[in-house]
Amino acid sequence: MDLHSLKIFQSVAKMGSISQAARELQYAQSNITMKIQQLESDLQTTLFYRHNRGTALTDKGSMLLTYTEKIFDLIEETKNMMKDDQTPRGPLIIGSMETTAAVRLPVLFSKYHKDFPEVDLTLKTGSTEQNIQAVLQNELDGAFVAGPINHPDLIQKEVFEEELMLITDTVHPPISSIKDIQTRTLLVFHAGCAYREKFELWLKQEKMIPNKIMEFGTIDGIIGCVAAGLGISMLPQSVIAKREQDGLRQHPIPNQDGKVKTVFIYRKDKYAPASLIKFINMLSDEEGLLDSKS
Repeated sequence: MDLHSLKIFQSVAKMGSISQAARELQYAQSNITMKIQQLESDLQTTLFYRHNRGTALTDKGSMLLTYTEKIFDLIEETKNMMKDDQTPRGPLIIGSMETTAAVRLPVLFSKYHKDFPEVDLTLKTGSTEQNIQAVLQNELDGAFVAGPINHPDLIQKEVFEEELMLITDTVHPPISSIKDIQTRTLLVFHAGCAYREKFELWLKQEKMIPNKIMEFGTIDGIIGCVAAGLGISMLPQSVIAKREQDGLRQHPIPNQDGKVKTVFIYRKDKYAPASLIKFINMLSDEEGLLDSKS
């Protein structure tokens, strides 16, 4: 078993077809087949099921793919470590919840970009669950998510705390109990959003089933529809404070702890380049940088 054979195996596994892998790698199909057969012989196991539409991984094949990806990630990490002279440069991909990206990160990113112009800083937004999985799969260098996060492969650093508020249009009466919203449509982010999960958990604890749930992919979509009277939502107060002119009314959450910690996560077992170390240090060094009132 060698790296070349593993690269071919990885390509076939991801393409789901020997012929497609051959085109991708620009090899003869017979060479791909021979390499896979040789790998199966070396490991004394069957890695693929063959069918009319191509190939599918066996259980052993799925296990080998997991280890193969770890091997190539480790090789890439080793190369990066050898080339790293502790000068922040190159790509740095940070994930964030939509709300955090909109309100908390512009000042931080602006300062980081000015201090380290050789870093190619990229921001990708997604739900807490999406960001966690992306960090674990090495698609993100780090991410801002709702905490706490308990995972053996992740380090978390608390950066600030959000206070959640219910928001309605301006004509909605004060909300004093869960019964005041039981007939309203809930406007929420897609599944995996920590704020949505907290909202739904609160309703479940109160034994209330929402009348209707509408999902949105952006803050602007939710806020615009709330202001138009379509329904009710739960968002961080820092977001609402920036939108006071948008026809919104905010309500404290009745008899409910509406505070949620936002943490920055990154992999524990992965070499941290200088660009990421400087980013993490900035979270600690710049007091008030993530304050929504900055």
